Amino acid sequence: MNNSYYGEDELKKLGLKGFGKNVFISRKASFYNPKSISIGNNVRIDDFCILSGNINIGSFVHIAAYCVLYGRMGILVKDFCSLSAKVIIYSASDDFSGKFLAGPTMPEKYTNVSGGKVTINKYVLVGAGSIVFPNIVIGEGVAVGSMSLVNTSLDAWGIYVGIPAKFLKKRSRELLKKQKALLKEMEKW
Repeated sequence: MNNSYYGEDELKKLGLKGFGKNVFISRKASFYNPKSISIGNNVRIDDFCILSGNINIGSFVHIAAYCVLYGRMGILVKDFCSLSAKVIIYSASDDFSGKFLAGPTMPEKYTNVSGGKVTINKYVLVGAGSIVFPNIVIGEGVAVGSMSLVNTSLDAWGIYVGIPAKFLKKRSRELLKKQKALLKEMEKW
């Protein structure tokens, strides 16, 4: 076993809501409120990631180094997704108007936090350094280019880039054949 990742007994001690088989979580990843975090099968979470709040991660998911998932209002990452390095996903946001105080150290009555669940559907890739705002649905098969800002929901099977992320072109569905072949091969294991 590679000492860079938690062993199965150590994963149990983390206090996660649940986790599947073949899960590799870096010892350098941080979990806040782990009892609200569930992880499927064949998942890898790399160094210096922060996962906080209500987070549900499907199977065959990779979360690269330095990603941050703030799941106060919920984050769902479905199967066969990949978050490249330094992706940040927010499910909640403070009020920046100046009418309220901000930050987790403030009593709730003095803040105005808004947001909503972020859903990342199957086969989504989010490029390095991208930011996803609260209350967003990223459609199945979407690819988000590096350094993009996702501030509106994205339709399925498109490639989106920029600040804010805009539709560039359609994305191939060829990967669906590869996924079927993989699952068929796995039946033999």
